[in-house]
Amino acid sequence: MRGARPRRNGLPSYMKRIANWQVTLGLILIGLSAGVYYVHFLIFHDAHHIFIYLIGDIAFVFIEVLLVTLLIHRLLGYREKQAMLRKMNMVIGTFFNEVGVALLKKFKQFDRRAQDLCTVLNLCDGLPRRNITGHYQVLEKYVPDLNVSDGALSELKVFLLDKRSFLLHLLGNPNLLEHESFTDLLWAVFHLTEELHYRRGFKELSTADYEHLAKDVLRAYRRLLQAWLEYMRHLKHNYPYLFSLALRTNPFDETARVEIS
Repeated sequence: MRGARPRRNGLPSYMKRIANWQVTLGLILIGLSAGVYYVHFLIFHDAHHIFIYLIGDIAFVFIEVLLVTLLIHRLLGYREKQAMLRKMNMVIGTFFNEVGVALLKKFKQFDRRAQDLCTVLNLCDGLPRRNITGHYQVLEKYVPDLNVSDGALSELKVFLLDKRSFLLHLLGNPNLLEHESFTDLLWAVFHLTEELHYRRGFKELSTADYEHLAKDVLRAYRRLLQAWLEYMRHLKHNYPYLFSLALRTNPFDETARVEIS
């Protein structure tokens, strides 16, 4: 039986060609360097001078590697990471403007303890930086008391199906690959959308099915709360004017109004 030709030394042919090309280029460059030094010796007949500068240049190579690999490379990496974070936060902001804030309001309809969370996460005080850790600790300990009714599920289904193409577009955004927690949030919301989509109605569901949907809602709800709080902190410290609008549309503040009085 004919098969593919075995690869020698475990390397495919194209990798061998690349390696051979690099070795050839290296030999050519070494030869050119030696040729230039030889011409220098023919003209000035001073081998002592040649070796002084040759050894000095070789000694500087290690410092150059230090500067390039450790300092410059790290600085460029930091700037690239900051640029990527700005792009990710723009995408996250689009998500909350289009879906996130409205989805939080709908999830609150299922949560019997939502008022307790509203009291703790009331952001009318401007979200002081010193309280951020406390807010996260509250979210980690908070256990919603969900009651998924058929009418609210039907309304949630219509909303999520209307935003389905938008969610799919976000999942394909390469800038979010580095933001694992937000990607997990999108998958949780998209999974909930699919669960609701495949059910024609919600009036005759079994108790086990209601419990299953409640778990899906809870998963998306908790991750959405964490992402929203992180996004609010980002706005406060980087875009105060956007943070002002976010406070006036805060889903956890029952007295919030867009109009400024």
